[in-house]
Amino acid sequence: MVASHPALLNKILDDEDTYKKSFIEKSGMKKGLPELSFYALLPQNGVTIEPFALLDGGSLPSDLALIRILAERINAQTYFEIGTWRGESVMQAAALIPKCYTLNLSETEMKQRNWDDAYIKMHRYFSKGNPHITHLEGDSRNFDFSPYYGKIDLVFVDGDHHRDSVKSDTEQAFKLVHPETGIIIWHDYAHHPENVRWNVLDGIYSGTPEGMRKDLRAVSNTLCALYAPGIHVQTQERSYPANPGSGFSIHLKAFSK
Repeated sequence: MVASHPALLNKILDDEDTYKKSFIEKSGMKKGLPELSFYALLPQNGVTIEPFALLDGGSLPSDLALIRILAERINAQTYFEIGTWRGESVMQAAALIPKCYTLNLSETEMKQRNWDDAYIKMHRYFSKGNPHITHLEGDSRNFDFSPYYGKIDLVFVDGDHHRDSVKSDTEQAFKLVHPETGIIIWHDYAHHPENVRWNVLDGIYSGTPEGMRKDLRAVSNTLCALYAPGIHVQTQERSYPANPGSGFSIHLKAFSK
């Protein structure tokens, strides 16, 4: 089957049970990263996310809210994102941060991978034309990040989710982020808010400098992991099924592009 369909090799290489075992052997954490409460981060008056597509392949409302919450919390002035997609995530940042960069494959590179034209056209849908956003093109595995090293307050990693790509993007994220005050968010640390995505976690953990691994956290009610050593919130083990807590209030209205 692999000989006939080489793409199936990715399923073997990224087998989640293999990476779960690898992560646990390295870290000793059988349930994934310690989890901090999204409730504890959420401002009392809540947060508005805009735009939000309510379509497949994007983020949860809580994921996008997390970008805004942390950007405001540290008064971020610079943001770097790996993986643009429709531009929903970078638009959250651009509402609060004056200088935002987002890196994605070029249209030519996407066509070389035989991606569907309609899918390619959805990239940057919300973010193109925003004066606070610089769209960068390239493959994160060989892109020259060096002009941005040490200059970024908030990094959002949401590129290719194979383990080795996550590891590479994580290594770059730690070079990008401001060494004293910077924060890194990884998207798709989890399949859903109660279920760890082990191949991604193993990539995050393996790409994180050993001395900084103690500050890795998951965030409840989101798909995200976090490196934010300056944020001190009590953590617990992720549990299934999770207690929903007090719940959230969400107000929806149409966003005019």
